[in-house]
Amino acid sequence: MSAGSANYLPVRDSWLALHAEPILDPALPIVDAHHHFYDRPGWTYLADAFLADAASGHRIEASVHMQAQTRYRAGSDPSLHPVGETEYVAATARSFEGRGCDLAAGIVGHCDLRQGAASARVLEAHLAAGQGRFKGVRHLSTWDADRSLVNPLSAAPRGLLLDPAYRAGVAQLAPLGLSYDAWLFFTQLSELRDLARAFPDTPVIVNHCGGVLRIGDYAARRDEAFAQWSREMRALAALPNVFVKLGGLGMRINGFAFDARPTPPASADLAEAWRPWIETCIEAFGAERCMFESNFPVDKGSYAYATVWNAFKRLTASAGAHERARLFSGTARHVYRL
Repeated sequence: MSAGSANYLPVRDSWLALHAEPILDPALPIVDAHHHFYDRPGWTYLADAFLADAASGHRIEASVHMQAQTRYRAGSDPSLHPVGETEYVAATARSFEGRGCDLAAGIVGHCDLRQGAASARVLEAHLAAGQGRFKGVRHLSTWDADRSLVNPLSAAPRGLLLDPAYRAGVAQLAPLGLSYDAWLFFTQLSELRDLARAFPDTPVIVNHCGGVLRIGDYAARRDEAFAQWSREMRALAALPNVFVKLGGLGMRINGFAFDARPTPPASADLAEAWRPWIETCIEAFGAERCMFESNFPVDKGSYAYATVWNAFKRLTASAGAHERARLFSGTARHVYRL
């Protein structure tokens, strides 16, 4: 299966099959706080594929589907095209009800927030289409001077989070009980902090540990980048409406290069590599505001589904039962109102 873009690591099933390991703590309930359905040229990953991964031995009780530019509507009104994704995912979730995992119990869709107050009409259409599952919006905002780091599908203009029109769109979320998912790079976290401070009643969910960059312009200054990332994440943690997803570290931009190994990494390898980032997030935000995510199928280019959850369990082996319950399911259920 090809990712269909140089920005995604290709998924190689034969390579993933070279490593298997026993499931740790198989009874621990998990809500996968972030996965996608893709239906793109060269890359299809829909419900059957996700549920096959989720059936790898961990207790995946529910999931949150994250906007993926999949199955958009046609029609003359482009602002409503993304509602098609919510319609499709909600219908898919209903078709799999009663099969163990509450698939897409939460749906985060796309709305072009630059429409300002007009965004409310689109959000209301999402809510109707989601039939109780639509929980929030993600309008991608990744920008960096090193353009090789930016996926064209998620590229944004510089300073988008500071744009008054965009903020007028964000202002429509809280009145409708919706949250805001943020996918951006760590160099933009100060802008996100300003946005989150301006909308204290809106839950702001930082994706993928805050956009870790360790390639391109950042490859030769990883220690400096980590220090800046750590400062910015700790500053964000001072705002009680900000939450963070722990995961999404199997992408090309993260620079761990697990995909370059002759065999897939073991969960112990992942835990060792990720510990500074995961532990910093948990120390700063606390388990009450952190949640684990698979980011599948994007991260499937670097490791198997069973392996990544084993890694998260290794990273929290010394945590108490309450803390682990929040990290693996409780925070996601709270933030997304599942």
